[in-house]
Amino acid sequence: MSQGTIIKVSGPLVIAEGMRDVNMFDVVRVSKHQLIGEVLEIHGDRASIQVYEETSGLGPGEPVVSTGAPLSVELGPGLLENIFDGIQRPLEAMRKMVGSNITRGINIAALDRNKKWEFRPVLSKGDKVTAGDIIGTVQENVVFEHRIMVPFGIEGIIEEIYEGEFTVEEPVAVIRTKDGASVQITMMQKWPVRKERPYKEKLPPDEPMITGQRIIDTLFPIAKGGVAAIPGPFGSGKTVVQHQLAKWSDADIVVYIGCGERGNEMTDVLMEFPELKDPRTGESLMKRTVLIANTSDMPVAAREASIYTGITIAEYFRDMGYSVALMADSTSRWAEALREMSGRLEEMPGEEGYPAYLASRLAQFYERAGKVITLGSTERVGALSAIGAVSPPGGDLSEPVTQATMRIIKVFWGLDANLAYRRHFPAINWLISYSLYADRLKDWYDENISRDFSKYRTDMLRILQEEAELEEIVRLVGIDALSARERVILEAARSIREDYLHQDAFHDVDTYAGINKQYRMMKLVLSYYYMAMDAIKVGVDLNKLLNLPVRERIGRAKYVPQEKVDEEFEKIEKELAEQMEALVSKEDE
Repeated sequence: MSQGTIIKVSGPLVIAEGMRDVNMFDVVRVSKHQLIGEVLEIHGDRASIQVYEETSGLGPGEPVVSTGAPLSVELGPGLLENIFDGIQRPLEAMRKMVGSNITRGINIAALDRNKKWEFRPVLSKGDKVTAGDIIGTVQENVVFEHRIMVPFGIEGIIEEIYEGEFTVEEPVAVIRTKDGASVQITMMQKWPVRKERPYKEKLPPDEPMITGQRIIDTLFPIAKGGVAAIPGPFGSGKTVVQHQLAKWSDADIVVYIGCGERGNEMTDVLMEFPELKDPRTGESLMKRTVLIANTSDMPVAAREASIYTGITIAEYFRDMGYSVALMADSTSRWAEALREMSGRLEEMPGEEGYPAYLASRLAQFYERAGKVITLGSTERVGALSAIGAVSPPGGDLSEPVTQATMRIIKVFWGLDANLAYRRHFPAINWLISYSLYADRLKDWYDENISRDFSKYRTDMLRILQEEAELEEIVRLVGIDALSARERVILEAARSIREDYLHQDAFHDVDTYAGINKQYRMMKLVLSYYYMAMDAIKVGVDLNKLLNLPVRERIGRAKYVPQEKVDEEFEKIEKELAEQMEALVSKEDE
């Protein structure tokens, strides 16, 4: 082990000399308090270290000891239903040990070393295995099967494999490698957080991640294995959108990273998730969730670690063949941490003081998402979708973090403060948002929902775009200047906005809309538009069209429970057709 001495302390940055033998990104223990730090820079025998804990009280002359290993996470049974800090210390176990405030220098294992898990082997003695092969399973909770994999770099023949209850450190199998060595396999792996976990092949994302949020699934979909960003000013609903995605997306596992967010928001998540009923399983949502809490009052350096910790855990579940959704709230706080550390390291600042490597760090993070064929002799497909919130100061989307993110991501859900002030949620602005996955996902929608789905999506976006252009005319010369056809477009756009895109996150039914319900709602709203356009052509009075009694039922269709959708929507469609027919036939007479 390399041991050095502190010569300078600057907030979370500590400079130590006598560190010639350390490597970049090695974890070190700082001072007699044993604070956790990571080597950022090496000049001769001097190392610059970012410390993940409060450095008050440190001074020159105190020891710094290298562990000789990079910052790594522990991966194995016990991750789910757990809440970790940015460097994967379990918060509940820490609370039991030291109380409600985190004590400096506390060294606690991420995974419980005493708990025994029931290991069931799926392979036998004499079977040939390679890295990524599943040797057995652990039923981690009532909804999740944890698959125990051969660690990366190990290949050979199973010499012994056991069945029964084991801790994460006890061997469950012995593998004889090609060079004749016997390697013991435990249920726990360790992996450096800054290194991407390997896979066989990256696949094009061709299946949507259904979120139950209509504006997302219909207009701006994200694929499984895709990347998306939610930029928006303070109060526009970034966190609520991410909570909705975490609750309702059809991913097998959710990893939620609260990176530098307000403590009360993280508390809401921690209190809400255990009580939420998972629509997929009927159990608590926490049973398939990992939470990483790194609030704004925690040491700034740990924000960067929390992002990497979260995505490494997500990659581990992806390697088992699961679909994983990762929420990072927010990458702007992470970028601010990079800026602070860069300033203390006296690096040349880039735009607005951010380091010159901001864009490459963001790309490294988002590029770890994707749909892949995992390692192993049997083919498994896993997907990791990454969704990052961005908090541009004052809602300025031209600032460096938003711009660097937009060059990487494929889905942009731009939040609008004006929509939020008008109480329209989710406050995603349909005029500035986009999804580059929409064309690729068309075949999936055609095959699984309806061939009309993509047509309806295009028509909706066109109507909303036309509304924006017509509103300019209305502001200048008034609504009376518009033709009957243009008035119908405005009315159809209002119906799309209020009856379809507006969604109440706190309503028992409206909080989630299945993809079939979304299709039926689109069809209903657009059927009125198509029929009204045809009626205008044959001279039907505009006011009668606007005041059709069935329109109230169309507006309340979003509150129809999932199980009654087909039955109720057929009634409304029939009523709409009858009332329109009555108007047209009167006109013909």
